[in-house]
Amino acid sequence: MKEEIDALSLRLADNSYAMAIKIEAGNFENAVSKIENVWNNIVPGEPFNYYFMDDSFNDSYQSERRLGNIFVIFTILSIIIACLGLFGLAAFNAQKRVKEIGVRKVLGASVTQISVKLTMDFLKLVGIAILISLPLGWYAMSKWLEDFSYKIDIPWWVFLLAAVLAVGVAVVTVSYQSIKASIVNPVKSLRTE
Repeated sequence: MKEEIDALSLRLADNSYAMAIKIEAGNFENAVSKIENVWNNIVPGEPFNYYFMDDSFNDSYQSERRLGNIFVIFTILSIIIACLGLFGLAAFNAQKRVKEIGVRKVLGASVTQISVKLTMDFLKLVGIAILISLPLGWYAMSKWLEDFSYKIDIPWWVFLLAAVLAVGVAVVTVSYQSIKASIVNPVKSLRTE
């Protein structure tokens, strides 16, 4: 996985203590039993140890699979925490701007216009976060992939998809608070003035 495949030489000799055997899928116990009998005839006294190549390959990728699962768990937790923070910030911002929203409604602004105005303020911040995080994400993934002998390049559309998803999550999270703040009766918000 992390080393290139070099040249391979296979030789058969009377004093070989290992062999690679391809068997058909099916009754593995019967096949292993027959192979053990042949092994005991060829090399009497040597213990018969065997393993399946697919298990060996899976074991070599186990740490990478575990690392991938950890990344998925922490990514989901990060998204949930970020959404909660964004939701709270949107609620605070809407509460702070109640009078401004009331004045805009009295002057004829629609719910859509007010919602778009409030949402755009947050999308500017999300845009800045995307501009910072995309190069850092590309750099981190490139460094991680350098350890592998056979690797792929990360296509550009993956980063575009991540940016679009980030904007989508931000819009959905902030829109609720924006719409909620913009449908409030302006008389209630301006009553204290």
